Amino acid sequence: MFAPRKIRQADKPQRREAFQCLFLILSLNRNFRAEVISPKGHNVENQSVDFLKRLLDTPGPSGFEQAAARVWRTEAESFADNVRVDVAGNSYATIEGSGGPRIMLAGHIDEIGVMITHIDDEGFLYIDGIGGWDSQVLVGQRIRLLTRKGEIVGVIGKKPIHLMKQEEREKVSKLSDLWIDIGTRGRDKVLERGVRVGDCGVIDSKLVELGNDLIASRSIDNRIGAFVVLEALRLLSKKKPKATITAVATTQEEIGFYTGGGAAAGAFYLDPHVAIVVDVTFASDAPGIDKKETGEHKMGGGPVLTRGSAASGLVFERLAETAEKEKIPYSIIAAPRFTSTDADSISFARAGIATGLVNVPNRYMHSPNEMVHLDDLANAAKLIAAFCRAVHSDSDFVHQ
Repeated sequence: MFAPRKIRQADKPQRREAFQCLFLILSLNRNFRAEVISPKGHNVENQSVDFLKRLLDTPGPSGFEQAAARVWRTEAESFADNVRVDVAGNSYATIEGSGGPRIMLAGHIDEIGVMITHIDDEGFLYIDGIGGWDSQVLVGQRIRLLTRKGEIVGVIGKKPIHLMKQEEREKVSKLSDLWIDIGTRGRDKVLERGVRVGDCGVIDSKLVELGNDLIASRSIDNRIGAFVVLEALRLLSKKKPKATITAVATTQEEIGFYTGGGAAAGAFYLDPHVAIVVDVTFASDAPGIDKKETGEHKMGGGPVLTRGSAASGLVFERLAETAEKEKIPYSIIAAPRFTSTDADSISFARAGIATGLVNVPNRYMHSPNEMVHLDDLANAAKLIAAFCRAVHSDSDFVHQ
């Protein structure tokens, strides 16, 4: 979810690792598959757990999504009828139907990051944000930079508190107050390491399993949406529907409020009859969250369906009816003006596309520790797959 402008992220496993991986497999739902070696040597078939980890850990800030997109496409090639990529960087995976309508499933694959704007004579790197940052989050972090000579890890620097005057201590750090130190002295030496203005980076952190079916990662917003739409397609590939379904890992959503991001190009290319967007929304079961502002959406409480603005009322009702039929818990979020997701651009592509928005509750958005519940991912994928199976050539998404 992008930040509105006025406010604004192979060796065989050992015994311990096998237990951890098995925990994730069981959490992700019996419909998801991965391969692990249990401590007793038994094989458990499930591809999705390893895919989830690789997808979330791979750096891919807005405009630089290529590595994460390759992970997504490689997984899609194992079951989709065709997989492709476009000039905008969007990745497509399609299950061909038997003459039904075209359905687009979209989840953006980019994450927030930073970009080098200046390298000074001493070799310190100055940065600006890619996407909407709370600059306080960056203080003291390690940054993984993507350069032409490979990845380089640096640290965020800031004046020590001991040297600050009282008024400085009380101020919020701005991005302009911070820099990256890669341990190389002098601008020329930094350039020799392959670092250039315009290189991007992400916080250097990997997925963490917290227990109780919860995971934390810096890239959940919204690589988890790209994950869910591909998992929905995986479910559909086991018994092909009448509709032709294309999952799309869209680009540049976090910075796309001026252009519509990659989703605008993807929607124009596919010209679908209906689209489902998957993004994250604010989980309300954390301190300081005002439910009167966000609505009530608990971790593990199921997907959150959007009503209003870019979200078609007809698609919403079908999603809600499907959830009730499939006994999938869900909640509703109001969007009286805009959704701050890819749904905003997709819904007005071409002559208009009937668009639904399915959200996953997320704690600590735009931080290194965004948190989601695995049940919500499984239920979102299940809901979308069931919705797609019920769409036929005579399904009408035009308000009469």
